[in-house]
Amino acid sequence: MKRFLSEFAENRVALAAAIIVLAIVLLAICAPLVTPQDPYDLASLTLRDARRPPGYVGSKGYSHWLGTDAQGRDLFSAILYGLRISLQMGLVAGAIALTLGATIGTLAAYVGGRVEAFLMRLIDLQLSFPAVLLAFVLAALLGQGRGPLIAALVAAQYAYFARTAHGAAVAERQKDYVEAALSTPLPARLVVWRHILPNCLPPLLVVATVQVASAISLEATLSFLGVGLPPTEPSLGMLISNGFQYMLSGRYWISIYPGIALIILIVGINLVGDQIRDQLNPRLRR
Repeated sequence: MKRFLSEFAENRVALAAAIIVLAIVLLAICAPLVTPQDPYDLASLTLRDARRPPGYVGSKGYSHWLGTDAQGRDLFSAILYGLRISLQMGLVAGAIALTLGATIGTLAAYVGGRVEAFLMRLIDLQLSFPAVLLAFVLAALLGQGRGPLIAALVAAQYAYFARTAHGAAVAERQKDYVEAALSTPLPARLVVWRHILPNCLPPLLVVATVQVASAISLEATLSFLGVGLPPTEPSLGMLISNGFQYMLSGRYWISIYPGIALIILIVGINLVGDQIRDQLNPRLRR
């Protein structure tokens, strides 16, 4: 781990991205402590403060440094609370998709035969559809809310983990240490979970990093299209959607600032994921 962190710090771009992502996560976690307003509390919203420019001093006596949206929500507060929602959705959906996909891919590689062919053809069939289209259809069918949206994100992303885990497990299944483990009276499940799966984790971690960013982007897309979270939960996608109709009227801040926060978060996670990929891939090591 010490060598891994030392090599990671050599890439200043990735290190800066990791610091920015960590700062965003800390701000999102501490949102109730650093924001002047709770955007979920409808009683604290005043329509007289709606669509005010950055720096406006509202009726409550504090400055709205990033302006307000059409409901009178302080954009700085709404963005930090929206980041909390986006990070929660991305991490939870990514963890469930990783668990489900890794289990399916590893078991298919170990069992082999018709079971492997059947499962992998199903995975290939799902991968032939765009993830955003599949998630959009599932979210529209399941309805709005965090639970249905997480289910839609998991269904749209677990196939990437399954395909990656299957490829890594097939390579590990043919190695001598697996044959030696199978020659002992160990149960098959122990061979899979203690020997094959741990050696498949490096590529899965890389895919997990990318898919967390993809889940955050996908959640924002669905919320922007109106099939994600309800309007009472101001996710970044919902904030961008709320301000889209005011773009041509000069009230750019309602959509621009949440969009900038979303871009910084996604680009930062992708840069960190690229560096982790380079360090865990022996062919790319210097």
